[in-house]
Amino acid sequence: MFLSKIHGEKQHQLFTRLYGLYEKGLTFLLHSPSIRSYIIDVLHNPRLSICTDEHTLIFEHEFDRYLYYEIGCNETFYFFNIQMYMKCLHTIEQLVGSVLITQYNVPMLQKLTSTLFHKTAFIVYMETYTHKNKLRYRADKISCHMLKLAAKFGFISDSLYIALYYYKTLRYTEALSVLEMIKVKLAQPYATYMYNFNLGPEMYPEAVRGQSWSLKMRQTVAWANRLYHEIHYISELIPEQESAFQKKSSALGIPPLILLYMLEILCYKHVDTMRAQAALDDLQTLIHYEEGQIIPLLFRDISWRILEICQQEIGNI
Repeated sequence: MFLSKIHGEKQHQLFTRLYGLYEKGLTFLLHSPSIRSYIIDVLHNPRLSICTDEHTLIFEHEFDRYLYYEIGCNETFYFFNIQMYMKCLHTIEQLVGSVLITQYNVPMLQKLTSTLFHKTAFIVYMETYTHKNKLRYRADKISCHMLKLAAKFGFISDSLYIALYYYKTLRYTEALSVLEMIKVKLAQPYATYMYNFNLGPEMYPEAVRGQSWSLKMRQTVAWANRLYHEIHYISELIPEQESAFQKKSSALGIPPLILLYMLEILCYKHVDTMRAQAALDDLQTLIHYEEGQIIPLLFRDISWRILEICQQEIGNI
């Protein structure tokens, strides 16, 4: 509102002052003459008190759920080359040190960074996989490092991009190792599928209650994995990505546990056919009997389609 009217040092001073008022939280209302007149009688009554602590006005698990839901809905990028992604990373780096960034902005920037790393990693691979061995080896190292950083900064489900990359590059044993680690994390009682809004305060045991949003994001949050149409992740899902693109969707969304089982089936197909069949049975049971907490209605069709793909793959062994 003030950008076109106030400039230079005065603009910075105004933002600093406004942010200072914002940091006061609800107590700022007590400094407003117009509002103060309505509550002055209450303040003078020793038998009454006014709660100004924002954390006591809403349950921690409820606030976190909506915070991460907003992050998950707004962490997409629509660029198609590495140069633009590098520019975005540079912008995020500058924002991290800005006085205008609040505690609520930090996890958002963290998730944006994770998404940038995972997309850049796959684009680096796509642009170098036909090059000579030495260059391809260096690019692979860079991609692996970026994907590990993406998992470090993002949701639990962001680690699945590492497994996708390992499967794409024929490293089935390494992919299975990553999948096993993710499976353990998703099995924890505080692992939360953020599109499920029917969760109570019991979702946050003492192990995570009161921790920073950044830490809770890495340890408790699972979100549908987005496969962006400009990136060919694995050949088995390219037709589904193209179908999503034809429907004007920027990405194909897959529930993390569905993607996990799919990758497990595809990897075991190459190393242990009996375990591949067991993983297929687990996926089929999940899809048939899950009641909407892990596979919401929005993702039922793609989940059934993935089951069909996996059944075809196992049938071809």
